Amino acid sequence: YQKIKKGGKIIFCGNGGSAADAQHFAAELLIRLRPKVNRKPIKAVSLVLDTSTITACGNDYSFDEIFSRPFEALREKNDVLFAISTSGNSKNILKVLKKSKRMNIPSISLLGFDGGRSKKYSNVSLIVNSNSVARIQEAHTFLGHYIIEQVENLVLKKKKLR
Repeated sequence: YQKIKKGGKIIFCGNGGSAADAQHFAAELLIRLRPKVNRKPIKAVSLVLDTSTITACGNDYSFDEIFSRPFEALREKNDVLFAISTSGNSKNILKVLKKSKRMNIPSISLLGFDGGRSKKYSNVSLIVNSNSVARIQEAHTFLGHYIIEQVENLVLKKKKLR
């Protein structure tokens, strides 16, 4: 919340179903989560929206760079990286988390299984300890909504984060 208050944005990324969640969560911040809660837009961007950038990077460099390269260009001092990975071992997620750490941009990760290697590069790792990808993704959606609801509450100063 403090980063948002200072003008920062949330930068989301993920693969497959997690890419859909990345887009979904960015939209919830840009527009709103709850139909009867009106507030100013909260800065957010999903790194999975631009197929031209994704395919150019995959072709010219590597699929492993599709998040870290745009992240490097778009990140600013008060931003937060929000990475989503069911396995926690996707190379492109690991690369962007490592870059985030090197650039001193805090990161939050929604992870599954045992958190994989991503947990050691994230500032905050929320791990859904399950072997079922479907259950992990369902829990990630719940956790994302819960986090966004708490951010909205803080932005609106309705109540403290719990």
